[in-house]
Amino acid sequence: MAVETIYIGAPFFVFGSMFVWGAVLFFEGSRPPEGALELHVVGKQWMWKIQHPTGRREINEMHVPLGQSVRLDMISEDVIHSFFVPAFRVKQDVLPGRYTQTWFEPSLLGEYHLFCAEYCGTDHSRMKGRVIVMEPSQYQAWLAGTLGQESPIVAGRRLFEDLHCATCHRGAAGGAARCPPLENVFGSQIKLQNGGMALADDGYIRESIVRPAAKVVAGYQPLMPSFEGQIDEQGLLDLIAYIKSLSTQERTAPL
Repeated sequence: MAVETIYIGAPFFVFGSMFVWGAVLFFEGSRPPEGALELHVVGKQWMWKIQHPTGRREINEMHVPLGQSVRLDMISEDVIHSFFVPAFRVKQDVLPGRYTQTWFEPSLLGEYHLFCAEYCGTDHSRMKGRVIVMEPSQYQAWLAGTLGQESPIVAGRRLFEDLHCATCHRGAAGGAARCPPLENVFGSQIKLQNGGMALADDGYIRESIVRPAAKVVAGYQPLMPSFEGQIDEQGLLDLIAYIKSLSTQERTAPL
């Protein structure tokens, strides 16, 4: 009995310790640090579209500052892609209809290969680009180099107004809103008509725009029309950025 206890207990302790240690490191590594630079990435046959917080956009290039944590919020417009930067050991699938995230912190200046690591069609091999790591001062100068581009929040507010969303979400002429108010909604727990709860994160807001009947908020009728196929992924990202800006304190869900 003593021998069997040692044979079972010793390996269990060793491998259990390794599992707990690995799990802690995994969860620490999967969460971007506070204050990370947030970039939006949209995969499309056969290109990578990147947008910076100021609104500056790139195709198949990504300029980032040295020593700054960079968070990527990614989605695909068509099929499954995979964002792969071998030098950074970063690889994350990019899915249609669902947001995925990854992050990295560049530590060396230079240019690095960017690939799609998921076969996505006939020109899959041409879906490549580069990540350009710059000094922070050079990055800020580069950001300021193109004028006239709207930030995601400004573009989202304009799209919100063009689609007349305020008619229902804010009420006409000061009347009662027919749809849930959007102020401080991001990051909050939403009570649904079916009795369940949902966290108002990026994915929930996107789903509420393209398939509003999927999760109806308690106390409201499913009046909102679907905008699926009417707004591209970049427009959805802009709308989400605007709705997030309506929260007095941005709250994010754990990954």
